Amino acid sequence: MISTKGRYALRVMLDLAQQDTDSFIPLEEIAERQGISKKYLEIILKTLVSEKLLQGLRGKGGGYRLTRRPDEYTVGEILTLAEGSLATVACLQAGAEPCVRRDTCLTLPMWQQFDRLVHDFFFHITLSDLLRQ
Repeated sequence: MISTKGRYALRVMLDLAQQDTDSFIPLEEIAERQGISKKYLEIILKTLVSEKLLQGLRGKGGGYRLTRRPDEYTVGEILTLAEGSLATVACLQAGAEPCVRRDTCLTLPMWQQFDRLVHDFFFHITLSDLLRQ
């Protein structure tokens, strides 16, 4: 399940993609348009800035802007950053302890295939694709 943090991160990125991508957009404007509290939005923006998806500028004329063109961001990249993992089951998460039943698990191939479908689905949709809908 995609959490509120993941959904909000995607909304923020889309919001910024709809603005003049050369200008810094104030946090207050984003929060108001998206109906997200400024405090929660700050947490999301901090993550996006630290991972270089956004550039932040403090002070007068400050705010946030994309670091790349909207067609260079995938939904998968944004959701993975916000969520930490898009793995559908715990045993497929990066760094997970190997399951003791791995060699005999009859459902593992199904989960692996489903995981690939989820990954391929989200990593083939860009912000530009969503904006065109």
